[in-house]
Amino acid sequence: MCPNCEDFARTVLLLGQLALYADMDGADLDFVDAVSPSLAVSLPEPPPGMFPDDYDPDGGPAYPGDV
Repeated sequence: MCPNCEDFARTVLLLGQLALYADMDGADLDFVDAVSPSLAVSLPEPPPGMFPDDYDPDGGPAYPGDV
């Protein structure tokens, strides 16, 4: 696996594990609030080929709170 692919996969896995932890009874939500933004920002660019060539990340539907 290419180094960038491995970093991407590991970071996505960590974000998923953090989300599961946040849903547990007794989870330290202050920890989740402190770590999750840093972990999300550290997410590298997706490896080439992860999305179709014509994929537009801004082409999706509007979500509540989007301006």
